[in-house]
Amino acid sequence: MAIFIRFNNIFSKLLKLALDYNACAYSIFACIFLTFAYVASLYVWRTELSRDHPSTIKRRFFSVSCIMFLAPFFMRFFLKEETLNRGDVFQQLGLRLPGLIAASITSLILTAILFLGPLTMQFLSGTWKIYTEPTYWVSSWKDLTWVRNHFMAPLSEEWVFRACMMPLLLQCLEPFTAVFVGPLLFGIAHFHHIFEKRKAGFDLKTALIVSTFQFTYTSLFGAYSAYLFLRTGHFVAPLAAHMFCNHMGFPDFLEIRYYPSMERLAIISNFVLGFILWCCLLTPMTNPYIFDNRLHWET
Repeated sequence: MAIFIRFNNIFSKLLKLALDYNACAYSIFACIFLTFAYVASLYVWRTELSRDHPSTIKRRFFSVSCIMFLAPFFMRFFLKEETLNRGDVFQQLGLRLPGLIAASITSLILTAILFLGPLTMQFLSGTWKIYTEPTYWVSSWKDLTWVRNHFMAPLSEEWVFRACMMPLLLQCLEPFTAVFVGPLLFGIAHFHHIFEKRKAGFDLKTALIVSTFQFTYTSLFGAYSAYLFLRTGHFVAPLAAHMFCNHMGFPDFLEIRYYPSMERLAIISNFVLGFILWCCLLTPMTNPYIFDNRLHWET
């Protein structure tokens, strides 16, 4: 009898491991599928027009919106009951009210600190004055390319790659591991720009180099974005950071040489200072208790 009980316990443990393995495999498969579905939605339309043509942008807005609508249902299908016991679907997606304002402000402050160098360059060049002009914002919202880069791209990417994928990855990966695995899919998704570069006349080698560079920095940003989502428990946190980063663009380090010597010193100092402050403040400023994040508070 004792042997039977022991055998039954071992069998139960093996069965649980097998089920956990399958659940993990299904979760990762679901994330990979969402990645391909997102990229495929951009190319479902046959056209010879460039990606910046209004017709192309409008069509892609529609197809990406469809993926955004379907992604949460797809995610829900693969969520385990024990995951849902920790928080309902809306909480898993980062859609909740407690800590919403704090998550938005904290995300913007942290990202602005990281971009202290580029912000200093904008201040010294007088670019900041443009933001006080109402006509700038009116004309920007009339520009479909601007709307795509500053609004639709961050919204759709954060919704699919963070809100819908992170809960799936957290079912089978440690939080720290999930923070870096998910962004790899986010970075890989940007390799589709190879086709855009080739279409624009770039040779294969140049297109590959540019896309590899995009993969690198989008993966790094994706890790930061995933960390914000995990720590705050809010979708708005990575969304705000993404919009800010897309607005600033990748820092143009070569532009520093065109500033006077004292201004160059100030810019370089703020690049270094911003990065150091960001590293020091990232963990304490995203303490889950600040945002009443009970879903992933242990992280």
